[in-house]
Parts: sequence; C-alpha cells; structure tokens
Amino acid sequence: MRPVDTTRVPPWCLRLTSELDAADARATAIMKDLSIAQLNWKAGPDAWSVGQCLEHLCLSNEVYVEPMAEALNGGRAGPVAEITPGWFGRWFIRKYIEPTTQKKRARAPRRAVPVAHQLDLTILDRFIASNAKIRNIITRAQRYDVNRVRFKNPFVPLIRFTVGTGFQIIARHNHRHLLQAERVSQLPAFPHA
Repeated sequence: MRPVDTTRVPPWCLRLTSELDAADARATAIMKDLSIAQLNWKAGPDAWSVGQCLEHLCLSNEVYVEPMAEALNGGRAGPVAEITPGWFGRWFIRKYIEPTTQKKRARAPRRAVPVAHQLDLTILDRFIASNAKIRNIITRAQRYDVNRVRFKNPFVPLIRFTVGTGFQIIARHNHRHLLQAERVSQLPAFPHA
C-alpha cells in the first residue's frame, strides 16, 4: 500500500464531504416551495411522507454521530487514502442501505422511525445540521485510520463497524431516503399547491 500524504486531505474525505453537500442541495431542492400539507402528505397509512423521510435521516444521523466521534478518541492515527469496508460492511451496505440493490423494503430500527406526524419546514434545517455534524467528524477523522477504528453500531450493539464504513453507510443512506422523498413528491396523487 502506498503511503498517504499527510499534508493533503484524503480522497475519501473529499468524496464524502461532497456527497453530504449534494445531499443538502438535494433536500433543499425537494423541499423548495413545499407547503406543510405537502411535506406531511402520505400515499398510505404505512408510507412515509417527504418530511418523514427527512426525519428518519435526521434520527439516523444523530444516533450514529456520538459513537463514531467517541471511537476516534484514542483511535489509531495514520490517515488512509480510501475507505475499504470489510466483507460484512460491504454486505450490510448492499443488503440494507444501497438503494440500487434493494430487493424488498426493510424496517427501520425503532430509534430511527419518524414519530412526528405533523412536521414543519424546520426539518430541512435539522437535516442539514445533522450532515454538518457528520462533516465535522469527517474532518476530525481524516488523520486516523478509519479502516481500523471501530465503533458499536448504535442500532445493533453486537455489530461493530469501522468509522469509515459508518461514513459510507450515512452517505448511501442519505441517498436512499432522499430518493424515496423525491418519489413521494412525484406520485400522481401528491397534492399540488
């Protein structure tokens, strides 16, 4: 493996920061000109609204932030150029996170199920703030070996992921549920202003 230039920001850091920036812009575009009624409209009783998709992302991001940040305390220093999830991390992302490989709908962990039935437009600010917290951890993590520092999965404590895998999960999870929110707003029955 080539040594990493410690004077430069690792490529994985730039890529993930860019993905979070894109998620913020995408969420802003989805929310543009939505009324409260449109934000909370659901296609059915078991479906999520645009607002609930964003609420789910906020809850998930907020739950992941703390254990990932704590794992960096005393973590193994030494930056890496790229994130390389292990076989289990790759399988988990492919099976539960990545929207292009989803065969069936998975249930959200209880701690990440949107509870609010009537959300307001501040959900966008909360989503952007949750991504900002992730960006801060990414900035802090760039000097660590994110392929070796592990944290307990906050939803399934028996599972331990690397911090790098956690970053990948968050970025792909954002993509998955922003795609879901876009689909909701494009349904023929979606109320128009």
